[in-house]
Amino acid sequence: MTGMMGFYTKGNMEPLCEFVEQRFFKVFHNRDYRWANELTVKTAFLTLLYNDILYIIDSEKDAGSGYADLTMIIRPDMRRFKILDILIEFKYVSLKEAGLTGEKARELSMENLEAIPAMQAKMKEAKKQVKQYGDALEQKYDDLRLNRYAVVSLGFERLCGGRG
Repeated sequence: MTGMMGFYTKGNMEPLCEFVEQRFFKVFHNRDYRWANELTVKTAFLTLLYNDILYIIDSEKDAGSGYADLTMIIRPDMRRFKILDILIEFKYVSLKEAGLTGEKARELSMENLEAIPAMQAKMKEAKKQVKQYGDALEQKYDDLRLNRYAVVSLGFERLCGGRG
Protein backbone atom coordinates (compact mmCIF):
# COMPACT_ATOMS: atom_id res chain seq x y z
CA MET A 1 0.00 0.00 0.00
CA THR A 2 2.90 2.37 0.74
CA GLY A 3 4.05 2.23 -2.90
CA MET A 4 0.54 2.91 -4.13
CA MET A 5 0.19 5.89 -1.79
CA GLY A 6 3.33 7.31 -3.42
CA PHE A 7 1.62 7.00 -6.79
CA TYR A 8 -1.64 8.46 -5.47
CA THR A 9 0.14 11.47 -3.92
CA LYS A 10 3.16 12.10 -6.16
CA GLY A 11 2.17 10.45 -9.43
CA ASN A 12 5.43 8.62 -10.10
CA MET A 13 4.58 5.97 -12.69
CA GLU A 14 8.05 4.38 -13.01
CA PRO A 15 7.98 2.25 -9.82
CA LEU A 16 4.51 1.01 -10.69
CA CYS A 17 5.61 -0.04 -14.19
CA GLU A 18 8.70 -1.75 -12.76
CA PHE A 19 6.55 -3.67 -10.27
CA VAL A 20 4.19 -4.88 -13.00
CA GLU A 21 7.14 -5.96 -15.17
CA GLN A 22 8.98 -7.73 -12.36
CA ARG A 23 6.06 -9.32 -10.53
CA PHE A 24 2.93 -9.58 -12.67
CA PHE A 25 4.47 -10.21 -16.08
CA LYS A 26 6.69 -12.99 -14.68
CA VAL A 27 3.57 -15.09 -14.05
CA PHE A 28 2.48 -15.09 -17.69
CA HIS A 29 3.69 -17.80 -20.06
CA ASN A 30 3.84 -18.18 -23.84
CA ARG A 31 0.34 -19.65 -23.94
CA ASP A 32 -1.02 -16.47 -22.34
CA TYR A 33 0.04 -14.43 -25.37
CA ARG A 34 -2.90 -15.94 -27.21
CA TRP A 35 -5.21 -13.58 -25.25
CA ALA A 36 -2.78 -10.72 -24.65
CA ASN A 37 -3.99 -7.22 -25.33
CA GLU A 38 -4.51 -3.79 -23.82
CA LEU A 39 -7.20 -5.12 -21.48
CA THR A 40 -4.75 -7.58 -19.92
CA VAL A 41 -2.35 -4.76 -19.09
CA LYS A 42 -5.14 -2.51 -17.79
CA THR A 43 -6.34 -5.33 -15.53
CA ALA A 44 -2.86 -5.72 -14.02
CA PHE A 45 -2.75 -2.00 -13.18
CA LEU A 46 -6.33 -1.97 -11.95
CA THR A 47 -5.55 -4.86 -9.60
CA LEU A 48 -2.76 -2.82 -8.03
CA LEU A 49 -4.41 0.59 -8.03
CA TYR A 50 -7.97 -0.30 -7.04
CA ASN A 51 -8.96 1.75 -4.01
CA ASP A 52 -12.67 2.50 -3.74
CA ILE A 53 -12.20 4.20 -0.39
CA LEU A 54 -10.30 7.08 -2.01
CA TYR A 55 -11.54 6.94 -5.60
CA ILE A 56 -14.46 6.54 -7.94
CA ILE A 57 -12.86 4.15 -10.42
CA ASP A 58 -14.09 3.68 -13.98
CA SER A 59 -12.91 1.57 -16.86
CA GLU A 60 -13.78 2.92 -20.30
CA LYS A 61 -15.22 6.15 -18.88
CA ASP A 62 -17.14 8.23 -21.39
CA ALA A 63 -14.90 11.21 -22.04
CA GLY A 64 -16.81 13.11 -24.69
CA SER A 65 -15.48 11.92 -28.02
CA GLY A 66 -14.07 8.63 -26.73
CA TYR A 67 -13.58 6.39 -23.73
CA ALA A 68 -10.77 6.74 -21.21
CA ASP A 69 -9.18 3.39 -20.35
CA LEU A 70 -8.90 3.98 -16.61
CA THR A 71 -10.02 6.93 -14.52
CA MET A 72 -9.62 7.36 -10.80
CA ILE A 73 -11.53 10.43 -9.64
CA ILE A 74 -11.14 11.35 -5.97
CA ARG A 75 -14.34 10.74 -4.04
CA PRO A 76 -15.96 14.02 -2.90
CA ASP A 77 -15.53 13.09 0.77
CA MET A 78 -11.81 12.37 0.20
CA ARG A 79 -10.87 15.61 -1.59
CA ARG A 80 -9.46 16.93 1.67
CA PHE A 81 -6.47 14.59 1.25
CA LYS A 82 -3.50 15.47 -0.94
CA ILE A 83 -4.02 12.77 -3.53
CA LEU A 84 -4.29 13.01 -7.30
CA ASP A 85 -7.07 12.36 -9.78
CA ILE A 86 -5.69 9.89 -12.32
CA LEU A 87 -6.30 9.10 -15.99
CA ILE A 88 -4.36 6.29 -17.69
CA GLU A 89 -4.49 5.31 -21.33
CA PHE A 90 -3.06 1.87 -22.15
CA LYS A 91 -1.69 0.50 -25.41
CA TYR A 92 -0.27 -2.90 -26.33
CA VAL A 93 2.43 -3.86 -28.84
CA SER A 94 2.91 -7.54 -29.58
CA LEU A 95 6.40 -9.01 -29.72
CA LYS A 96 5.70 -9.91 -33.35
CA GLU A 97 4.85 -6.27 -34.20
CA ALA A 98 8.14 -5.19 -32.63
CA GLY A 99 10.08 -8.00 -34.33
CA LEU A 100 11.46 -9.29 -31.02
CA THR A 101 11.49 -12.35 -28.84
CA GLY A 102 10.61 -12.08 -25.17
CA GLU A 103 14.25 -12.63 -24.25
CA LYS A 104 15.45 -9.81 -26.51
CA ALA A 105 12.71 -7.49 -25.22
CA ARG A 106 13.76 -8.08 -21.60
CA GLU A 107 17.37 -7.19 -22.47
CA LEU A 108 16.55 -3.79 -23.99
CA SER A 109 17.50 -0.60 -22.20
CA MET A 110 14.64 1.83 -21.68
CA GLU A 111 16.13 4.07 -24.35
CA ASN A 112 16.16 1.22 -26.90
CA LEU A 113 12.66 0.15 -25.87
CA GLU A 114 11.33 3.64 -26.44
CA ALA A 115 13.08 3.76 -29.86
CA ILE A 116 11.08 0.84 -31.29
CA PRO A 117 8.83 2.33 -34.01
CA ALA A 118 5.73 0.37 -32.90
CA MET A 119 6.25 1.54 -29.31
CA GLN A 120 6.68 5.15 -30.47
CA ALA A 121 3.50 4.99 -32.56
CA LYS A 122 1.43 3.55 -29.70
CA MET A 123 2.86 6.05 -27.19
CA LYS A 124 2.00 8.91 -29.54
CA GLU A 125 -1.54 7.56 -29.90
CA ALA A 126 -1.91 7.10 -26.12
CA LYS A 127 -0.65 10.63 -25.38
CA LYS A 128 -3.04 12.12 -27.92
CA GLN A 129 -5.97 10.26 -26.37
CA VAL A 130 -4.99 11.05 -22.79
CA LYS A 131 -4.84 14.75 -23.64
CA GLN A 132 -8.21 14.66 -25.39
CA TYR A 133 -9.91 12.62 -22.66
CA GLY A 134 -8.26 14.59 -19.87
CA ASP A 135 -9.45 17.88 -21.35
CA ALA A 136 -13.00 16.48 -21.54
CA LEU A 137 -12.89 15.29 -17.92
CA GLU A 138 -11.60 18.66 -16.72
CA GLN A 139 -14.56 20.34 -18.40
CA LYS A 140 -16.96 17.89 -16.77
CA TYR A 141 -15.61 18.02 -13.20
CA ASP A 142 -14.68 21.00 -11.06
CA ASP A 143 -11.45 21.09 -9.08
CA LEU A 144 -9.71 18.08 -10.62
CA ARG A 145 -6.07 17.46 -9.74
CA LEU A 146 -5.78 15.39 -12.86
CA ASN A 147 -2.56 13.59 -13.68
CA ARG A 148 -2.55 11.99 -17.11
CA TYR A 149 -0.50 8.93 -18.01
CA ALA A 150 0.23 6.89 -21.10
CA VAL A 151 1.42 3.29 -20.67
CA VAL A 152 2.55 1.07 -23.54
CA SER A 153 3.25 -2.60 -23.02
CA LEU A 154 5.59 -4.66 -25.18
CA GLY A 155 4.02 -8.07 -24.82
CA PHE A 156 4.21 -9.26 -21.23
CA GLU A 157 7.85 -8.26 -21.10
CA ARG A 158 8.28 -4.51 -20.82
CA LEU A 159 6.41 -1.30 -20.11
CA CYS A 160 6.97 2.31 -21.08
CA GLY A 161 4.97 4.71 -19.00
CA GLY A 162 4.93 8.36 -18.25
CA ARG A 163 2.90 11.48 -18.03
CA GLY A 164 0.72 12.10 -21.01
